[in-house]
Amino acid sequence: MPNLPRLLLWTDNAEPYVEAISAAGLAERVAVETLARSAVPSAAQLVDTEAMLGWGAPPGLLPRMQKLRWVQALTAGVEGWLALPDLPPDLMLTCARGTHRESMPENILGALFHLTKPYAAIAEEQKHNRWTRRIATPLNGKTLGILGLGAIGQEVARLATALGMQVIGTRRGGRPLPGLAEVVPADRTDEVLARADYVLLLLPATPETENFIDAKRLAQMKQEAWLLNFGRGHLIVDADLIAAVQAKRIAGAVLDVFRQEPLPPEHPFWTTRGILVLPHIGGMHPQRDMVVARLFVANLGRFLEGRPLQEVVDRTIGY
Repeated sequence: MPNLPRLLLWTDNAEPYVEAISAAGLAERVAVETLARSAVPSAAQLVDTEAMLGWGAPPGLLPRMQKLRWVQALTAGVEGWLALPDLPPDLMLTCARGTHRESMPENILGALFHLTKPYAAIAEEQKHNRWTRRIATPLNGKTLGILGLGAIGQEVARLATALGMQVIGTRRGGRPLPGLAEVVPADRTDEVLARADYVLLLLPATPETENFIDAKRLAQMKQEAWLLNFGRGHLIVDADLIAAVQAKRIAGAVLDVFRQEPLPPEHPFWTTRGILVLPHIGGMHPQRDMVVARLFVANLGRFLEGRPLQEVVDRTIGY
């Protein structure tokens, strides 16, 4: 099939994507090759590949793929791709924005329930046959502040509202959203911090959000408020958060993302009382590749037909 566009699936779990291509009726219109994530594309793949799905690429590789016109990232965040010093300026890059909607909102709610319901402590006490009366803290009536009201944030807002929480938050432009008590632009972040009982970070990784939560912004939060980060690790100044939790300027934090992953065993987050470390469980679930595959094949069809792609990355804003 020498005349078919050549597609490289550079991932350890290519089967859902191959199956989705077939189910969409595209198998006869594209030449598919698969490659393990730890492997390096062959010389022929470097020369002939026109479209690629993958987690990332090392510096020096993409400029050698002169026929490559489109890359579908397997993640919603693309800071790794955008950090490449030789990312071709005319290469179309699309992300997996929105594909965490099935799992991440539930994991965020799980974190809220963990903070307010005593099941973890009760489970520990059962090991010692110990009966201790405990009182759960209601989420009903509390205020959830979401910094970054994209697809995930809006779904969390819907679920939290159903629990009786008041949800406020920030989004680019500050346009209202159905079901939210109030939406404000990013320059009014301090208002959200001051009002929220739980602050949820879902901001993308951009130069503007680097070290976004620092000592000054932590000081705007209520003393009894909790910080939850399911966005990106670089949003927080680690030392400032540790100092705020240790000094009880805020109640504590639940962290699912970090500047370095896995989190190094010597990092003080592990041992700071009041900080819960999660091993980046936010968006992953057993069927996630199938969800990403639906977006991918929709884009593949558009690519083959020369139509605009979905979830195109805007390099000027970083997502």
